[in-house]
Amino acid sequence: MPYIIDGHNLIPRVGLRLDALDDEIALVEMLREFCRVKKKRVDIYFDGAPPGEDGTRKFGYVTAHFVRKGRTADSAIHARLRKMGNSARNWTVVSSDREVLASAKYVRASSISADEFAQQIENARFVAQNDPNEDKALSKQEVDEWMNLFSSDEEKD
Repeated sequence: MPYIIDGHNLIPRVGLRLDALDDEIALVEMLREFCRVKKKRVDIYFDGAPPGEDGTRKFGYVTAHFVRKGRTADSAIHARLRKMGNSARNWTVVSSDREVLASAKYVRASSISADEFAQQIENARFVAQNDPNEDKALSKQEVDEWMNLFSSDEEKD
């Protein structure tokens, strides 16, 4: 089930600061890792985009919606859920804002709090760090051994 996320609601719950210049991008990077590990899709909404910076950008399985000043991420999420109609049931809304959660409930979308989702992100990061299938860097000695094994006799001379 894909997620619709109230971005500024989640930022402080994952150890980031709302007053940091790169808080949105840092969260998007965390979500990209989450999507890779969990095989999920995320649409995240950030409000307060300066003029010329609003719009939608794709980052792999993460789609970031930067909502222009004068409009809130909450209202953009509410509009998105209404527009989705019955398909909203296939999505999970992440927010701790009562109005956003009420919108999710109205269209029968699943919902979880930002704190609960922050824990899911942390769990995914733990899995990613401890993934035995992830490529590990080889030491210089290991590289030399492989080079010797696969180099032709002519190259060894």
